[in-house]
Amino acid sequence: MKNIAILGSTGSIGTQTLDVISRTNDFKVTALIAGNNAEAMERQAREFRPGTICMYDEKAASDLKTRLSDLDVRVLSGMAGIKEAVCLPENDIVVTAVVGMIGIEPTISAIQAGKDIALANKETMVTAGHLITRLAKENNVRILPVDSEHSAIFQSLNGEDHGGIRKIILTASGGPFRGKKREELKYVTAAQALNHPNWKMGKKITIDSATMVNKGLEVIEARWLFDVDASRIQIVVQPQSVLHSAVEFNDRAIIGQFGTPDMRIPIQYALYYPERHDLSVNSLDLFETGSISFEKPDLDTFKGPAFAYDAIRTGGSMPTVLNAANEKAVAMFLRGDIKFLDIYDIIEDCMSAHSLIEDPDLAQILETEQWTYEHIRRKF
Repeated sequence: MKNIAILGSTGSIGTQTLDVISRTNDFKVTALIAGNNAEAMERQAREFRPGTICMYDEKAASDLKTRLSDLDVRVLSGMAGIKEAVCLPENDIVVTAVVGMIGIEPTISAIQAGKDIALANKETMVTAGHLITRLAKENNVRILPVDSEHSAIFQSLNGEDHGGIRKIILTASGGPFRGKKREELKYVTAAQALNHPNWKMGKKITIDSATMVNKGLEVIEARWLFDVDASRIQIVVQPQSVLHSAVEFNDRAIIGQFGTPDMRIPIQYALYYPERHDLSVNSLDLFETGSISFEKPDLDTFKGPAFAYDAIRTGGSMPTVLNAANEKAVAMFLRGDIKFLDIYDIIEDCMSAHSLIEDPDLAQILETEQWTYEHIRRKF
């Protein structure tokens, strides 16, 4: 039995992870960690009975202590509490399902404590990939990708010589606005952007899919996860979302992973790795699918990938600026403060104004995040 801590348990990936766990007796939940949703956390605590719970928000933690006074459970709060929860001696694996750069510090702490990481928090690798990969090697920790695309690449590389990689093929659905031009995107609403045709995801990542910033962030993540230069990572639009990514090798053979667009598949693969177990979800019916298609991404309309390629080529602190600017801009768009295309303008402005730090440590990464937020507050 594996003991699992879930960072971001009340979010989209966190709840789907718990759904996978609920279908088997092979896992025990040791810690649940979330932001401020005390009501959802109470339900999870009563069902899965972890020994430790942490809420980042102190008021939510206080509320939860009252709600769970009849249970034998520790309730922690704040970043210190999160770090303690992910580093529990009994933890075998930590699922990092939280959204945003808040995931960096606890991920580093868990790695230093020798915990395997089921990684769904792409911002950690985007902004601190150079630190995470080094620490994982030093502490003999496995980074097991949960993103469907990176899980597909990981599976495609099983048993293969990584030196034989010619190209990584990173697939994209194209999002809800696939085929549209910039003029058509001027006045799209948040509700329209959140209407993804294939995937059920959290709000932030769904907007990122609509702008294709998400795919750009995934390029940076793949660069660090698989030690492949970004110039050898190709984005391909696969509208049906049944090929989740692939690898082309030096002999020109392409190996990819097919499946239904269901996040529980890569989640379970990471939890059981290297084993495969039965999962009661829909199988991909090739006859029903009929055909699959591939398209070149429209990188003039959807600027997210171009920003990411620029950021990773520049290196240093620039990916942090991209990530932080996007986080803030998406939040502003969801609140109705800016228009959809303004997201690109804010990212571009921040990247242009930033003074590069060549090899940032954790403190400098977090300082760069704050600089980006302050720059946006001053200018927008």
